[in-house]
Amino acid sequence: TLRLWKADSVDEFNLTEFNLGDHNQAFSTQNNAAQISMILYPNDVSMNGKVLRLRQQYFLSSASLQDVIERWTDYHSSFKGFEDKNCFQLNDTHPSVAVAELMRLLLDDYELGWDDAWSITTKTMAYTNHTLLPEALERWPVQFFRDLLPRLLEIIYEINHRFLEQVKEKWPGDLEKCRAMSIIEEGHEPQVRMAYLAIVGSFSVNGVAALHSELLQQGLFKDFYQLWPEKFNNKTNGVTPRRWLAFCNEGLAKLITEKIGDDWVVKLEQLEGLKKYATQKTFQKKWRSIKQANKKLLCKFVKERAGVKLDPKMMFDVQVKRIHEYKRQLLNVLHVVHLYERILKGDTKSFTPRAVIIGGKAAPGYATAKLIIKLVNNVAAVINNDPKTKGLLRLVFLPNYQVTAMELICPATDLSEQVSTAGKEASGTGNMKFMMNGALTIGTLDGANIEIRDEVGEENFFLFGLTAAEVEETRKAYDPEEIISKDKNLSAVLEMLEADLFSADEPGLFEPLIASVKSKDDLWLTAADFGSFVKAQELAADTYQDQEKWTQMSIMNTAYSGFFSSDRTIEEYGRDIWGITD
Repeated sequence: TLRLWKADSVDEFNLTEFNLGDHNQAFSTQNNAAQISMILYPNDVSMNGKVLRLRQQYFLSSASLQDVIERWTDYHSSFKGFEDKNCFQLNDTHPSVAVAELMRLLLDDYELGWDDAWSITTKTMAYTNHTLLPEALERWPVQFFRDLLPRLLEIIYEINHRFLEQVKEKWPGDLEKCRAMSIIEEGHEPQVRMAYLAIVGSFSVNGVAALHSELLQQGLFKDFYQLWPEKFNNKTNGVTPRRWLAFCNEGLAKLITEKIGDDWVVKLEQLEGLKKYATQKTFQKKWRSIKQANKKLLCKFVKERAGVKLDPKMMFDVQVKRIHEYKRQLLNVLHVVHLYERILKGDTKSFTPRAVIIGGKAAPGYATAKLIIKLVNNVAAVINNDPKTKGLLRLVFLPNYQVTAMELICPATDLSEQVSTAGKEASGTGNMKFMMNGALTIGTLDGANIEIRDEVGEENFFLFGLTAAEVEETRKAYDPEEIISKDKNLSAVLEMLEADLFSADEPGLFEPLIASVKSKDDLWLTAADFGSFVKAQELAADTYQDQEKWTQMSIMNTAYSGFFSSDRTIEEYGRDIWGITD
């Protein structure tokens, strides 16, 4: 049962104030309530935006908990056995206030003692972490809680006090360890560390890809792992084959069913039955025909949405995901500029015609992400209007990227860009959708890319870049200027940007992005991975010219995508976390 919550005011419209002329005040209580559920997660750059986010998180978490408890108490006179029938999966830190709220409900509304309430809470709460970026772990100023949720703040302080007693038992006399692990981060403006509240209040803590879970244990949550190693586990993400193959790629689904039957829709591991057809010429021809039909549909969509005409015979090179520096859309654009530079100097003898499609949305207050979007559009405007690129290169930024657009994009993609800085992507699911539809991946050893490569084999994956361990080592003495000076391709690309070739009307517009690539403090190591990226792209382009080989690799990607079914993921959650045995 899916429950959607809406906030309404318990106070009636104030007719007296309205008649006195204070129209805004007359509607104030209704408006304040409506704000909570009208638009989820507003821009949190402003103080009002931050406060509204916390109000929303509390409202949705509390409503869900109250609903579950009410249904329980309708049939039970006590909470005995409650933890055997209920589990609350905290999807990242957004609902982690639920730990304190469940305690409040049990303590205040149902008058349980602390130990009983805490036992129920810690046996029903489970936390899934979705990020390795420390700055993405929510912290709320203590003052916010004091103003909005004072009772919850009291409870959080008590949870923290009792938790730190456990820390002191494990590490006697280590005050620094207590500071590091405290749910309350001390400082000029004390903060509530919501991820820590989730870990302390949960019986299970999981990451969403093998590398992600390993890095959580070794880095971000190392102290908690040392205290409670039994809590930590991994649940690699998955996507539903019903939507992301059977529904969105009807032609390919029909072909697969003709060869191996239709059980694959609910038993995706059966796709391995396609392996024996990977080198069969007739099957390859049908496979390519379906891909071309899908590419034509995407061409129509791109023309309508972005006004750019694409040739379906080109290699469709696609990166669609949230715009963020660690996902390195910038690296992708730099490579496109490199391809353009090759065309300008006449290096087109063995050039593989390519259409690069980039899509995604930036957080409202994320200025750098928006500047990257501007760069993509400006580079596209220059390249797409240059006669020299005709038939060779096109670049498109898809506006208003959304999941329904992905239903057209992933069946038509040849090359899937999964180029995040190693050690930064938790998992990714777009990479799985592309793989399932026969796209080949060019990517780093990051997130679920590692497991995709393990499944499909290194010969069917275009690998580049530093590993997570190498990233950490490189940062110790990173010198991008030296890298740039030795890489004529990267030097040429940056010179084109610095010459305002893509910002003639706004000189210096992209200087912040150029400076970030040249900075020793570049967290994303763009310059370090550029040379390796270019080589992997050249290999992909050369391989694409051999359509039989490319098709074989494409079939193998689909054949080995069974592990990435959400059926497997949910089965693991059910078995290992939720205690579902049937």
